[in-house]
Amino acid sequence: MTIFYEHNGVTILHGDARTMELPAGLTVTDPPYNVGYHYDSYDDGLAPSAYYDLLAAAIRLPAVVILYPEPMFALSQRLGVMPSKTVAWVYNANTPRQWRIIAWFGCSPDFSLAGQPYKNPTDRRIQQRIANGEEARLYDWWEIQQVKNVSDEKTDHPCQIPLELMALILRVTPHDGPVIDPFMGSGTTLRAAKDAGRTAIGVELSEAYCRIAAERLSQ
Repeated sequence: MTIFYEHNGVTILHGDARTMELPAGLTVTDPPYNVGYHYDSYDDGLAPSAYYDLLAAAIRLPAVVILYPEPMFALSQRLGVMPSKTVAWVYNANTPRQWRIIAWFGCSPDFSLAGQPYKNPTDRRIQQRIANGEEARLYDWWEIQQVKNVSDEKTDHPCQIPLELMALILRVTPHDGPVIDPFMGSGTTLRAAKDAGRTAIGVELSEAYCRIAAERLSQ
């Protein structure tokens, strides 16, 4: 384990989360999906048993996890706990899947801490609410577009999660301890935590991805 970056309560650790003694905190992560992405220092095509062993060893409760539906069911079995809440993250994409599950294990979100824009802003009653600074209640499906190659926040990481999505997860998931991402990738979880004034620890195998995350945190 090597401390790659440390500033103002946010730390990047270069290494394998399975072998680290991390402090108690809230795990918030978008782990690899085992679907053949081309990462620079990780095989994204493990045998199913090895893949779920990896997730179960690195994801410590309480946790918020983003994953495709079928693997999320298997992960729940391996963790030995059912999620307290799930949300569908939906997006427009010309890909085999247009949604993923966000699941809370060992903790629960508070949707009263966030809202969303009204769907019918031309309604007079809604216009008055908007003028009063109100928002619609938060649904259990979140439409947030993926990070595309033309997105302003795009980095060289091949599978980057939108900052808006991680910021919303943290907003509705209060927790006193640090935010911990054992599969840090491009550092979106840490960036969202820093913006929210929360302490955070990210763990990443790839030195190149550590560098990307450190650059994002330094901006």
